[in-house]
Amino acid sequence: MSKDYYKILGVQKSASHDEIKKAFRKLAHEHHPDKKGGDDAKFKEANEAYSVLSDEKKRAQYDQFGSAGMGGAGFGGFGGQGFNPNDFGFDFSNFSRNGFQGGFGQNGQVEFDLNDILGGIFGGGRQRVRRGRDIQVDVDLTFEESVFGTERELPVRKGLKVKIPPGLDTGEMVRLSGAGEEIEGGHPGDLYVRVHVKRHPTFRKEGHNLVADMEIKLTDAIMGTTYNLKTLDGDIALKVPEGVANGEVLRVKGKGVPTTAHGKDGHRGDIYIRVSVKMPRKLSKAAKAAVEELKKEGV
Repeated sequence: MSKDYYKILGVQKSASHDEIKKAFRKLAHEHHPDKKGGDDAKFKEANEAYSVLSDEKKRAQYDQFGSAGMGGAGFGGFGGQGFNPNDFGFDFSNFSRNGFQGGFGQNGQVEFDLNDILGGIFGGGRQRVRRGRDIQVDVDLTFEESVFGTERELPVRKGLKVKIPPGLDTGEMVRLSGAGEEIEGGHPGDLYVRVHVKRHPTFRKEGHNLVADMEIKLTDAIMGTTYNLKTLDGDIALKVPEGVANGEVLRVKGKGVPTTAHGKDGHRGDIYIRVSVKMPRKLSKAAKAAVEELKKEGV
């Protein structure tokens, strides 16, 4: 039975890539098996849907053939309808009776054969080229690595490395085309790298911004001060303005999550610090006297 990946992610068929990504992040956070009340089955189902709909080619194939046409299952049947090659976007101007005239792809090699395509559709011709299985591996990232991106050597085979782009969240995947199971006489599958991001003691990600909470003393809220803030780029002096209110948000520009693939050197989001004013539970006589003076001034 064909699965409705759009319904699984809760998006419309016309959803943009960003809408699909946002929907997946929400479901991954809700159903992650490491979370209390998580649902491993729903998490894997959302992963499967996202791995298809986030890939432009796979999404186009899914939209035409459904989930039954994924994973190298071919084009399926046509219910006796006539076959028009142009319906599939094929240009036969470079074909001869024996196949290609000339070639495509790297080093002039032909990437697919007309007889394989027609044979897969009508059941005749040559046998369809087999494809190796896709492989999934899990990689743990520090919070800093998830923000700025990193490179990791994978245990699948010696010397195989993957570049993790900046800004990934737990449950998101990187695809390495052709790095999956190798099969004799066929094409290798793909390798999917799923990331797991460790929590940071101070910051959490919200889109391309970093958010944190900071507790300050009542006197600092009244008089203003400067706090030492440990960011992912090192310590900075955060100015707390005089008279800052409880719940007010302070902004540090350009120290958030990169919006491009260039890590720290690219454009970045901001840091937002939500201020919490700590109220004293007990006051000394001198402090109470000072507060009484403030009351007289209408403070």
